[in-house]
Amino acid sequence: MKQLKITTWNINSLRVRLPQVLDWLKVHQPDVLALQETKVVNDKFPQEAFAKIGYHAWYSGQKTYNGVAILSREELQNIITDLPNLEDPQRRILGATLGDIRLLNLYVPNGGDLESEKYSYKLNWLERVKDYLQKSLVKYPRFIVLGDFNIAPEDQDVYDPEIWYENILCSTRERKALKNILNLGFYDSFRLFDQEQMSFSWWNYRQGAFRRNHGLRIDLILISKDLISNCKKAVIDKEPRRLKQPSDHAPMTSFFT
Repeated sequence: MKQLKITTWNINSLRVRLPQVLDWLKVHQPDVLALQETKVVNDKFPQEAFAKIGYHAWYSGQKTYNGVAILSREELQNIITDLPNLEDPQRRILGATLGDIRLLNLYVPNGGDLESEKYSYKLNWLERVKDYLQKSLVKYPRFIVLGDFNIAPEDQDVYDPEIWYENILCSTRERKALKNILNLGFYDSFRLFDQEQMSFSWWNYRQGAFRRNHGLRIDLILISKDLISNCKKAVIDKEPRRLKQPSDHAPMTSFFT
């Protein structure tokens, strides 16, 4: 396998933050950048802007909410925007094949609160994704699932586990749903390596959360067992979160050889 640099980033409106994404791509030059919460309909997607700096673009969007995209230096194949077992008008899924690697870009539902219909929707959505991945791993042993999972996997991924105990993004049932996906044979690439304590990828805009590092790690790159030996590093780049009018998320990158 040639060297690969794969990034996920919830950009929280591509129309607002297109210059930030273009600048970041020019500096860091990942092979693949998976975006979530693009919030732009397909006919307004800025495809030409990415083509000018050497990136092909695939996208599935809707107005105001949700939306996912994959930018890649190489042409991707076998694009899907829905799963066969999940009929969902919300644009949250984008799958593609890069060489012998299958990619699935996810913007997992937030879930609202634990008593809401949105929470049930989230758990059902994750169950359908799990079922799809279980079948797909047979065909694609080299598989990467990445995106904004809206779940902090463990207490070490939360700035204050007591405050967040059994709250949305950290509830037992959400974490179990994520664990069920991992148990198929996926690994959290960030945790394959020693990391600084209090490493997060999302910080609320309010109450000085970023300045105080009151964050959660909810942006993940999960890799199948067949890719573990190829994964050499995983990092979160906090610099874009320091920009004026940033996304509330930071990009997370895994490096492969």
